[in-house]
Amino acid sequence: MAQVVGSLYASHGLFVALPPEEWAEKAKNRKYRSDVPSESFDEKVDKYDRTMRALAVLEEQLRAMKPDVLLIVGDDQHENFDFANYPALSVFVGEEFNGPDNKTRGKPDLYHKVPGHPGLAVGVLRGLLDRGFDPAFSMSDSNPERGMCHAVMRPLEFFHTYEIPVVPVLVNAYYPPQLSAVRCYKIGKAVREAIDAYPEDLRVVVVGSGGLWHTPGRPNSYLDEKLDQVMIDHLLKGDILGMAEQFDAYRVPEGDESQDVSPGVPGMTGMPGVSGPQGGTRETCNWIGAAAIVDGSPHQLVDYIPIYSSPIGTAYAYCNEV
Repeated sequence: MAQVVGSLYASHGLFVALPPEEWAEKAKNRKYRSDVPSESFDEKVDKYDRTMRALAVLEEQLRAMKPDVLLIVGDDQHENFDFANYPALSVFVGEEFNGPDNKTRGKPDLYHKVPGHPGLAVGVLRGLLDRGFDPAFSMSDSNPERGMCHAVMRPLEFFHTYEIPVVPVLVNAYYPPQLSAVRCYKIGKAVREAIDAYPEDLRVVVVGSGGLWHTPGRPNSYLDEKLDQVMIDHLLKGDILGMAEQFDAYRVPEGDESQDVSPGVPGMTGMPGVSGPQGGTRETCNWIGAAAIVDGSPHQLVDYIPIYSSPIGTAYAYCNEV
């Protein structure tokens, strides 16, 4: 029988693993709220070094877990899906997919070829259907120019592996009307049951990709480190339902431009968002969906690094006691 042997969690924003010499150029057109601290160059170097050390710990944990398959919970941001038909939940069931790293983005001839695992993927797909969910599925890259979404490709780049078969489970965490955090929790629980029922002897490692707090490129953006800490505290205790409920209980402050999803906001649908934070912060739901697969297990925080130049709350964690 397949068994879940561990889970990994990593932020994947633009500033993650970006050399500090490039932060100022990337940030020059961003409009921060007045209370966002500025970082000296030495502070940027320190945060970059901490990020590299954190990713090295996760890579070491991945090797120790010896996975046969990675199941990555992430979200597609117009890489393969668009508003002509945008699924709330989708499972990739194909033999392989292609995707870029940070240096080859936009150069399809240089994209990495990554094996899928159709057997387990179909088992997860069927398991979700049997448990009251209605996932879409894909069997190939629908947009070869973009390749597989960055939520799947960035962890593979961080962990320096493109050889381990991958099952992407993609939740709409970003575009209104999004899945709630509690719904993502329930999806994760159903995925775990499907993995446990899969007959092949496989070691499965789950990856939660994205987050934590960030509203990139939005006016008056800021960093809510307190909410990030609440999320991390629940994760460390293995209280993933509590994590989801706390996320959904958050209410956007009146007049918060950085979380505005009203009609006319670029990149948004014009439909109302569900409760909880809006924008990129909703990638925290990817963590919640992944963590629900190991619900109740204690987690270890490697580091939480607030990067004010973005601003984004970046974090790295793992569970190796399932």
